[in-house]
Amino acid sequence: MGNDILVLAEQRGGRLHATALQLVTAARELAKATGGQVLACVVGHKVSEAAGKLGADGVGKVVAVDDASLELYSPLQYTTAAAAVIEKTAPKAVLLAATFMGRDWGPRLAARLKAGLASDCTEVKIEAGAVHACKGVCNGKAIAEFKFDPARPAIISIRPNTFGAAAAGDGSVASESVAFSAGDGDDRVRTTEVVSTSSGIKDVTEADIVVSGGRALKSEENFKILEEMAQVLDAAVGCSRAAADAGYQPHSRQVGLTGKTVTPKLYIAFGIDGAIQHLAGMRGSKTIVAVNTKADAPIFQVANYGLVADLFQVAPVLTQELRKLKDL
Repeated sequence: MGNDILVLAEQRGGRLHATALQLVTAARELAKATGGQVLACVVGHKVSEAAGKLGADGVGKVVAVDDASLELYSPLQYTTAAAAVIEKTAPKAVLLAATFMGRDWGPRLAARLKAGLASDCTEVKIEAGAVHACKGVCNGKAIAEFKFDPARPAIISIRPNTFGAAAAGDGSVASESVAFSAGDGDDRVRTTEVVSTSSGIKDVTEADIVVSGGRALKSEENFKILEEMAQVLDAAVGCSRAAADAGYQPHSRQVGLTGKTVTPKLYIAFGIDGAIQHLAGMRGSKTIVAVNTKADAPIFQVANYGLVADLFQVAPVLTQELRKLKDL
């Protein structure tokens, strides 16, 4: 294996996914330790615009695999395309996002290349020439560390929003196109159509503002208080693990080490004490506002603004005032 680090960037409909430039940041850290360069790869159809945006600060080369058969994600064809790039570039590590696509793509690549895989990781590093990756296990009570065989590429999926997005480059990055050649049996599984079933509710990992609630909300019905505020702010609704476990909100909205990592511009926490695993999932937020009746709640230690008060009194009034400001 060489010393380069390869980023497999997701695209949806020709648009680069937000995680792509986050992976570049992680890859740069590894490349500094290996002495190699960061390579970025995008697979799909009509991906020239997405490939151009991959020329971020620190990226040495962008590789594009563009073919009409790759317009929609196909597990076998995308694996064949990425494997060809990996075999050609011989990187020390391959990074991809721990998204729904990445959770399918990563294991298939590892099996195809007979390489090691670590998924949903929050840290990557080089020690004694070997690639290491870390992730939380046992509901965040412990950290598992994986060491990869230097003779094979290390395949690592990174939890979204763990790293900040790399800054845009000057557009002078080298680029290369790799022709796609389907493997035998790749047509056994084909994606013929993608139908969106979105309810219009923002995902906590992609929203600029997250309004989050804890077990103190006491019921699913009471979460409507936060949903009203989120609607005014065009925000996503999040929750703590305790609230999700109690059935007040689906686990897809859970923020924390065992849920989703978020880095919004504004994170408003109502009735969340701030357990270690929850703080790990939201402390990267630009501005944190906390409302809690417990003056010694750990969340106040990371909050930019804190209010010791009853959320049931504060939230409706705040929503009302925000609505007034919006109508101005």
